[in-house]
Formats: sequence, C-alpha cells, structure tokens
Amino acid sequence: MPSFPTHQELKNYSVDELRDLCAKLRQRILETTARQGGHLASSLGAVELTVALHKYFDFNGNDRLFLDVGHQSYAHKLLTGREESFEKLRSIDGCSGFTRPEESPADVVYAGHAGVAVSQALGAAQAKALKNEPGRSIAVIGDGSLGCGIIWEALNNIPPSCKQLLIILNDNQMSISPNIGAFRKCLNRILSGRFYNRVRRAIRSRGERFATFKRLLRRAEHTLKGFFMSDGVLFQELGLRYFGPIDGNDIGELCRILPKLPSDRPVLLHLLTVKGKGYKPAETKPDDYHGIAPFDIATGEPLKKSTCPSFSDSFAQAVTSLAEEHPEVAVISPAMLQGTGFKEFVDKYPERCFDTGIAESHAIAFASGLASQGLRPVVAIYSTFLQRALDNVFHDVCLNNLPVIIGIDRAGAVPDGPTHHGLYSFSFLRQMPNLTILEPSCCKEMRSMLQYAWSLKSPVAICYPRAACPSEQTASMQPPLESRKAWIMQNPSDANLTIWASGGEVARAFELVKRLQDAKPSIRPRIVNPRFLLPFDDATAVELADTPQVILDDYSADGLTHSVRNALSMAGKQAEILSFCWPDNAIVPHGSLCELREAYGLTLPQIAKAILAKLP
Repeated sequence: MPSFPTHQELKNYSVDELRDLCAKLRQRILETTARQGGHLASSLGAVELTVALHKYFDFNGNDRLFLDVGHQSYAHKLLTGREESFEKLRSIDGCSGFTRPEESPADVVYAGHAGVAVSQALGAAQAKALKNEPGRSIAVIGDGSLGCGIIWEALNNIPPSCKQLLIILNDNQMSISPNIGAFRKCLNRILSGRFYNRVRRAIRSRGERFATFKRLLRRAEHTLKGFFMSDGVLFQELGLRYFGPIDGNDIGELCRILPKLPSDRPVLLHLLTVKGKGYKPAETKPDDYHGIAPFDIATGEPLKKSTCPSFSDSFAQAVTSLAEEHPEVAVISPAMLQGTGFKEFVDKYPERCFDTGIAESHAIAFASGLASQGLRPVVAIYSTFLQRALDNVFHDVCLNNLPVIIGIDRAGAVPDGPTHHGLYSFSFLRQMPNLTILEPSCCKEMRSMLQYAWSLKSPVAICYPRAACPSEQTASMQPPLESRKAWIMQNPSDANLTIWASGGEVARAFELVKRLQDAKPSIRPRIVNPRFLLPFDDATAVELADTPQVILDDYSADGLTHSVRNALSMAGKQAEILSFCWPDNAIVPHGSLCELREAYGLTLPQIAKAILAKLP
C-alpha cells in the first residue's frame, strides 16, 4: 500500500497534514540517500515546494513540470508512485537520481544540466496554446541557473500572451558551490519584494472603480516597483508578473499564494529556501551534501573513506604546485571548484581563481581571453558539462591555438546516468585542430602531463575519471612524455597478446593480466598505455599488430577503440581486435559502476572469459 498520497488525495490535505507529509518525505529522502548516496541537500530544500505543487497541479494530467537540473526531484518521485524503486535510488534497477521519462509520465524530459527548464517549459506552454489544451507549464529553476546564458535567452523570448507559463525561482543562494556574480547580488536586493506586492494589490483594489485614478495609480505603482524592488524590476520588464520573495519552506505560505497566482500572463514566483533543510549537517555545509556517497545519518560522515587521492584531487594538487612556480597560472571553473578539488588553490591564490557560475561557454571563452594576454588558464570542468561549450573549445581556443589547459573531470562512466556520463568527450574533441588530449594513469603521470601541457603553449585537454588515483604505476620506470608516443608498460619478449588501456583502465589492465595468466599461464600479455589519445601513436599500434589486440576503453566505441582500429586499417594491417568499451548505439543508464559493467560485459571476470574463449 503506497504511503504517500496522490494528487487527488493531496487536494484535500490541510496545512497541518501537509507539514506532517513534508516531514515524512524528508525522512525518507534522508534515509534512502544515506544508504544509496545521491543529491541530498537540493532535494531536502525543495520538499515543501514539491508538495505544494503536487497539491495544486496534476503532473500526471494536464500540467507539466520541468525541474532545472533535476537533482531536487526526490520528493517528486515519491509523490508520483515510485516509492518501491526509490529504495534502490541510483541502482541500475531502481530510480534515477534525475527526472527520467521512462519512469513516469510526470517526468516530461531527462533533466541533468542547468539552465534549460525555462526554454522547455516555454515550448510546452506554447504547444498547449497552439493545441488549445488546458494545464499549466511550470519551470522550477535554481538561483544558480540564473548564471546560464540560455535562461536569459528563454526569458527574452517569453511573449506576454503566454498565460500558461509559471516560473518558480528556488533561491537558496547555492548551485553546487555558493553562487557568485551580479545576479546573486540582484536577488539579494529583491528582499523588499514582499512589501511591494502588498502595496501593488492595495493599489489595484482601490483603483478598480475609477479609470482616471487607476491610471495615476499605475504610474505610482511603477515608481513604487522601482523603489522597493531595485534590480528585481528586471523580471517585470521582461514581461513577467513577479511575486515574492516568500518563504519556500513554509508550506502554509505556499498554499496561500499558489492558488492565487494570476493566469492572465506569464508569472515568476520567487521563493527563499534553505538547501539541506531539516538535516543540520547538510544545512551547515550544503556544498558537501550536494552529491554525497552513502553516509552515517548520526554523524554525517561517509561510510567509506578512500586512503588514495582521487584523480580530481591529483589534478588540483598538480595545478596548485604549478601555480607556485608560475604566477601566470589561473584557474577557471563553472560552479565546480569544490567538485574538482580546488579548495587549496582558492585558499592560496584567490585572486587567480575564477568561478564563472553555471556558464560553461563563458568559462572557455573567458579562458581564451586570459590566454590571449599571456596568462596560462586551467579550466576545471566535468566532461558532461564541457559538452555545452564545444563551440567555444573550437572557435575560441583551438582555432586561435591558445595555450588553454582543460582538465576534463568525470571522463568515462559515472553513477548518475546518461545526463552525467563522460563517455563522449573524446569523440567530441578528437576532430579539434591544434588540440592535444592526454589521459594519466596515476598521480605521478598526472604531474608529468600537466608539466608537459604547460610546455606545449597550445591547447591541451587532460581527461581523468571519477576514481581513486594510484600514486604510481610500478611496472616499469615511467619514461618522459614525447608527443604521440605510447608507453609500453609491460613487454615480455614472447608477448602473444597486446592490451591497450589508458587512464583509470591501466590499473584494471594489470589485474586482467593476472586473471588471464592464472587461468592460462601460456598467455604472455604486453600492456600499452597510449598516454596521448590525440595525436595517437599509430606507429606503435602498427608495430604491435602481430598479436591479438585487447582494448579496455572507458569511452564509447568512438574512443580509444576507434584510434587503434583506424591506425591498423590505415596501415593495411589485419589483427583480431577485442574491444571492451561502452556502446555507441545505446544510452547507458544510471547505476553503480559495478552494476553497469556487469550489464555491458565489462567486469574483469567477464572480460577475461571473453578473451580466453577467443584465444587458441
């Protein structure tokens, strides 16, 4: 029996019953996320808003909900019949951590990137108007999304006649890291908006019967609007009826205002919420609890602590060391300084650190401007978010051959699913002119690659996964980096198998060799770390084509697999190739890496079995 009400049941709930429901939802979200990991703070802060929306709108019926980013969707999932699958949150057979249309008709689209909800909601509202269909189209945007250029493109295109559009600004002063920039300051100056709206209602009610007096009052209203709202007038000038700010964690206040919002033009409702609401550790450190691994509810501490630094930490430490030697080094990150490990850099060199907010295109173009004037910018960005700035990588950085270093974090598969996988970064970037793409296998190689990137004075991308970073690969002494030169890390004289692996897959290659030799001692594999994904070492690939080729690839088939195949094909070489990579003709779902690898035949036991079946 479902323990959470449907929309039809919610319509009759009193405010006190709604408060109890919010507490119950919050507890379920906390317990599940503590066990499964996930995006906790955002969902906790949006509980009251979600409950109020589900009370007054029917998202399985005529209304449409677009959640910007989607990581505040946990209460929404629980209120739309997904209680059972929510228990397996972010598991391959459970609920996604983001909105996902396959799960429920209440999820209109996949949502994992910021800034697009207003555009989508506007499109849905216009479609409803064209088809003369009832229902409201609602976009819930975080205040961090106001740094996205695409939001302002959407706001600029909202016609006053778009009556079915409601935009809710969930203002919690956070994206992942605390918000920055002029829009944050603008929101802070709207705090008098509540009083302005009261005055506005009074003016309108008093002037209804007297047309001349009403015109005068409208002029006075405009003056009051500018006086009380300061920069908040921007939303009104864009053609939106502005309401707020109101307490978005007060379910009674939400129930008071939502039914009274006008339906004669597009509306923006400004809410003030607390990220992490109801769980003290998340309220105190919302950035730490934005996305979190399984943790102890009593202490807030992670259940597992890695003794190794992550690849992210290794990159950030290497950049910080480089900055100590070179004052021209500057770091740029689009709202990801915390996630990419740059806290120490921020503390040491705050004047050389630029958080652009959720504005990936701007971050890359800004980096090109710094580089054009002799600085050496390093952009730290997740692979999935770099997709949003590919034009800038080409047009602003590569075409101008500027020395920008891009640290591409979370390359490869990640637990958050198709909106966050970094499976395609190599595919996207391999065609870029003047670009070198490196992939380190350990902390020592990370430092070497960053120094090499510094020496090139041309565009460089360094890709690395979300994983623990080995301090050093000890199979052989690490040779210096030479352009387009692979590192043959293990090379027995009687090698009868070649294993290609880069980045985080190198450590797995050594484990694979042990499994193969335990099963069949006659197998004598060599291990090749390409180091350079671009330009690729075609010569070494051709030289080693006398043995079957095994490729461990954390990208789609258009990654390292493509490079090896292409090198052999161009040289007219024939070799048996066994590629173990992510499919390029299917969407890889959410789930733990263990689950995903199992599903796609990419665990080491599965790979070893497949290889043994092919070898004589």
